[in-house]
Amino acid sequence: MRQFIAFIKKEFYHIFRDRRTMLILLGMPVVQIILFGFAISTEVKNVRLAVLDPSNDVVTRKIIDCLDASEYFTVTARFHSPQEMEAAFLKNEIDMAIVFSERFADDLYTGDARVQLIVDATDPNMSTSQVNYATGIVSMVGQEMIPPNMSAARLTPDIKLLYNPQMKSAYNFVPGVMGLILMLICAMMTSISIVREKETGTMEVLLVSPVKPLFIILAKAVPYFVLSFVNLITILLLSVFVLDVPVVGSLFWLITVSLLFIFVSLALGLLISSVTRTQVAAMLVSGLMLMMPTMLLSGMIFPIESMPVILQWISDILPARWYIQAVRKLMIEGVPVALVYKEIGILLLMATVLITISIKKFKYRLE
Repeated sequence: MRQFIAFIKKEFYHIFRDRRTMLILLGMPVVQIILFGFAISTEVKNVRLAVLDPSNDVVTRKIIDCLDASEYFTVTARFHSPQEMEAAFLKNEIDMAIVFSERFADDLYTGDARVQLIVDATDPNMSTSQVNYATGIVSMVGQEMIPPNMSAARLTPDIKLLYNPQMKSAYNFVPGVMGLILMLICAMMTSISIVREKETGTMEVLLVSPVKPLFIILAKAVPYFVLSFVNLITILLLSVFVLDVPVVGSLFWLITVSLLFIFVSLALGLLISSVTRTQVAAMLVSGLMLMMPTMLLSGMIFPIESMPVILQWISDILPARWYIQAVRKLMIEGVPVALVYKEIGILLLMATVLITISIKKFKYRLE
């Protein structure tokens, strides 16, 4: 046991002496969580809005003032012809334009008033959100301007937003970033650490020691398990106190599921180290097989339900997919742990399979 602890200390010394490794382990999670939380945002803000208003009556002015007063839109230009508006779109000076029909106020009471929203739809998701926000404001003002004794032209539905009423993008990104960071740090750093020993020839020196080969590998994985736990706590603190994303559900089960996912990632890193011979190869395999699929196919950015069936099957074998799903349920939705048994069971199965294959392959490579 003393020798096992000595190997763990040795690995900690290796990590702390390498500043670049320390920067990746402890700096990258902070940068990524802040970057995804603030810089990469899907929220509608500061949309540059242009106005083409031939009517220029009390109703159109009221609608324009309400749009400009909202935090979503900023009126940056007023045009007198469609040609001016088209030129502004081509020069990328505006993101959206609102066009009112002539005699808008008079036609509002007869139901003939027309308003058109023209949007730059190069980003379809963002343009859809912009149209929905603007439509809501226009409909609200239109309902207010109709006299009480007249029947309303349209019925505005009552909308209730569950789990994320402010529509903050951080609620969507935080679980994904947790899965991405823990997967990369555990799998990539563990695989590179073990392959480095092979590449430099020090693995043979370690293997002639009285400690069993299995304990040597575990000793190299323990420091990354500890540092990943530190990163987990850091991410949760930043999420709650900086990004205002609360932990609605059980903190105990959130940490438990995260530790299980860390173990799965360590087993994956051990498997990568057993099939690669150089640090470059280990880094490429980790990057190509873990980072890109985790970002694109785990539901972190794109909904899994919208993917083709083949990609959904690939998504099913990604550990990050089930971890991110569990974190969203526990952290954002606040569901009881009984509703996360499926994700926990799949992660346990993956951990068992990966660690079994990794140990067998590693013993085979040593022989």
